[in-house]
Amino acid sequence: MVMFLFLVLALAVVVAAVTLAVVGGGESAPLPEAAPERLWDQLPPDRPLGQADVESLRFPLAARGYRMADVDDVLGRLGAELAERDARIADLESALAGARAAAAHTPHSAPRHRFDKPAHPEDHQ
Repeated sequence: MVMFLFLVLALAVVVAAVTLAVVGGGESAPLPEAAPERLWDQLPPDRPLGQADVESLRFPLAARGYRMADVDDVLGRLGAELAERDARIADLESALAGARAAAAHTPHSAPRHRFDKPAHPEDHQ
């Protein structure tokens, strides 16, 4: 029976020592906070995104999936660039339609051959 009590007391001391070591009850400094995992391969800020940029993009995993802030940042940037490209395409299509309409309404003058005689003698000078 004495041996049993000695083992229980020894077990309690070991559990208490491990608990204090994990919690940091000693005079040592606590463990530093772990930096959150962030998006390593940032999108290039100095040029528009290309297909290769989007295909090579990999989001770091978080406890329950992906970090929402990283995904929101990328989706916001992609949305803004797509809206800018759509506006530019619309402007170019509008300018092209205007140029085509102007070309269709411009009367074409018949080219004059060099062997044609002028209608008035003073035009020939």
